[in-house]
Amino acid sequence: MVRYLEFVASRLFGTGVDTFVLWVCSAFIFDTYVGDYVVSPVISFECAVMSNFLCSYCWIWKSRIENRCAADFWRRFAVFNVSSALGFVVKMVFLLLFERIFGWNVVVCNLAALLISGLFNYFLAETVVFGKKSLFKGCKAEK
Repeated sequence: MVRYLEFVASRLFGTGVDTFVLWVCSAFIFDTYVGDYVVSPVISFECAVMSNFLCSYCWIWKSRIENRCAADFWRRFAVFNVSSALGFVVKMVFLLLFERIFGWNVVVCNLAALLISGLFNYFLAETVVFGKKSLFKGCKAEK
């Protein structure tokens, strides 16, 4: 339960990172529709994914990483990034499903969908990215 609460706290931080980066990009860097509504959200999403991964790698699941090295970090990040994108797809599917079934406001649909996608993301992080029987074997010993 503690690990899940740490996960939720790190995702709240990631939401703040996402929002802040989106604001900076759309207010100060890009000045077009595509820049504001396509490029900025992609950049802010990736910044949030990186902050969530850093929290996961260095705090939440740090005890499960035996040998730390750049290769292990980037391999795990690649899988984490894909799992985060899958979580986003799950969120969108449920958001649209809830709107279709219940006719709720988009914010309510989003919050309900976030609960489901959050559990999905936690499951992937717990079992695939940082699982006890990890796919990642750490780093080779340097000679």
